[in-house]
Amino acid sequence: MSSLDIDTDLFSNGIKAWADRVRKRELSFAETVEHCLARAEKESTLNAFECLDIGRAQSLAAAMDSLLHNGHDLGPLMGLPIGAKDIMAVAGLPTTNGSNAKTAHITGSEGSVIKTLKAAGAIVLGKTKTVEFAFGATGINESRGTPWNPVDRETHRMPGGSSSGSAVAVAASLVGMALGTDTGGSVRIPASMTGIVGLKTTVGRWPTDGIFPLSPTLDSVGPLCRTVDDVAIMHTLMTGESVPHKSSLAGLRFGVPHSIFLDDLDDNVANDFEVACRALQNAGAIRIDFDFPEAVERAYLFPDIVAPEIISTLTPPFFNDIAAGMDTVSRQRSEHGLTVSAIDHLAAQKRRRHLSQKAHATFNEVDCWITPTCPFAAIAIADIESGKLHERALQASRNTQPGNLFGFCATALPMHKDGLPTSLQIQMPANTDKALLTNSIAVEAVLNQIQ
Repeated sequence: MSSLDIDTDLFSNGIKAWADRVRKRELSFAETVEHCLARAEKESTLNAFECLDIGRAQSLAAAMDSLLHNGHDLGPLMGLPIGAKDIMAVAGLPTTNGSNAKTAHITGSEGSVIKTLKAAGAIVLGKTKTVEFAFGATGINESRGTPWNPVDRETHRMPGGSSSGSAVAVAASLVGMALGTDTGGSVRIPASMTGIVGLKTTVGRWPTDGIFPLSPTLDSVGPLCRTVDDVAIMHTLMTGESVPHKSSLAGLRFGVPHSIFLDDLDDNVANDFEVACRALQNAGAIRIDFDFPEAVERAYLFPDIVAPEIISTLTPPFFNDIAAGMDTVSRQRSEHGLTVSAIDHLAAQKRRRHLSQKAHATFNEVDCWITPTCPFAAIAIADIESGKLHERALQASRNTQPGNLFGFCATALPMHKDGLPTSLQIQMPANTDKALLTNSIAVEAVLNQIQ
């Protein structure tokens, strides 16, 4: 066991601060892994992990300590305990895809993202819980269990999905970083619900081999972290691009689209959003209000694209065989794909491409879109399961899905961290991930001053 106080949060100031402590020999990789394992055991009721890889993690940490002491420094991710969403194959660990059905063969063998992280010295502490087949925004999984959102230790609240366990593991400091995927908001929503940072990458920027294909059209991989600087470390590793910092937001034109994005917000979300916008304006940014009413089309475009694609992945006969044992929401969302004709699917794809071009044209007038990430804070599971707030909870992806359909990259940053978190979403054009992170670092600095 680690000699550290089990309540110590090793990653509160981000990955670089932790890595600096190791280089100063205030801490070892072995001690870090033991500490994280001890915290995972203590916090087992959070149900963040599908499985842990205890022996391998301990052996790798010892090997990384030896390498570092012999002058071989692999960089800031060396020896960092991380979580991998359990729709990602990791050599030596089972893959459930959040399902009781046997689908590991669909996911395949370990892919490029995990291999790249391992080559950088990161240590996969375990596989994190996910919504079944990553097809759900609340984080609820009737099949294999729903993680407990650590923002409320008394009431079981939705952790956000589908990368639920990854967000919980990071928010509870069980790992220094965790991987998620984002098809309709599955990184940004859990980041919002747990008060951490999430990145939705541009589709294709990070490879998706070795990851269950929910929707090849919209699937993207992204990290859940404590700070934007941590996300930038991941971006640099995966793309080779360094992320420059800028000290001023002066002149940044942030567009605030109104249709759907600002509708029916919880009071705390609406208030926090306006406080955040005013703070950005006080820092020199320029607010430009506009409308993009076509965002409402996400309500039918998303299911007509994604549902047929997951049915194609599973195949109709296999889906019909396993449907009775699936999570209710994941099953209902998937089975819609059985009713979508090839013509309707292609029409939705054509409309998606048209709206993407139209949405990208708005960046002639603004530098980024800024909205609340979710229209509400984490809802109690009991209120969802009773039906009281079931329909409300299903709106968790309302503000995130349009960005997937438009092909944007996006971040989710905490606006309010104490109590039930609220979150700010920043969206930018496809393949501007580096600029997005530069802007997000500057926005984060402003937000941190109003916490």
